[in-house]
Amino acid sequence: MNNSDLADTIASAHGLSKTDARKIVDGVLAAIGDAAAKGEEVSLNGFGKFKVKHSPSREGRNPATGETITIAASKKIGFAPAKALKDKVNA
Repeated sequence: MNNSDLADTIASAHGLSKTDARKIVDGVLAAIGDAAAKGEEVSLNGFGKFKVKHSPSREGRNPATGETITIAASKKIGFAPAKALKDKVNA
């Protein structure tokens, strides 16, 4: 399922136009992205949590040359599904 499919599903389930449903989907995804960019946790009851995790810099190896390199620190976003979502998937 992609953004358009999700918007179509929402439009048909709630009697909205596809354009309005697409705006809602885009708005929700933008809000989640903005919160993650600020380092905030986004918790959606019954669905799960989006969390920003900090990965410190570390040493690595260039696989082609074997040379030691420094891998820069970065931020990663993780998702932890809620129990209700896990139960639904495993039903």
